[in-house]
Amino acid sequence: MYDTMTSEVIPTYRKFVDELENIDVETDDLRKIHESYIKAANTQYNAFIKIVSALEKQDRNLIAEANAMLDEARKGIRDYNAAIKKLAKEHDVKIEEPKTQRENSL
Repeated sequence: MYDTMTSEVIPTYRKFVDELENIDVETDDLRKIHESYIKAANTQYNAFIKIVSALEKQDRNLIAEANAMLDEARKGIRDYNAAIKKLAKEHDVKIEEPKTQRENSL
């Protein structure tokens, strides 16, 4: 788990968060929602960092803290999804779900 977190998960997620932070959002309503997503993503990233630290130190308390951070991040992402759906409905915009890899190959 430690190797996967340090060599794959954390670097990939850091790149994802950096890309999120570089998105230019034009409207105030959407910018506020986007900022909430960035906050949730950063919380999740920091939880991953804390998990690595907990593994290095063999510290159960740090794992508990990381799990609480992951719970907070999941709530933030759920709130973001609800806000996006609400904003889309208010502006009569249809949100299309991305196709799964299986659907793309059919």
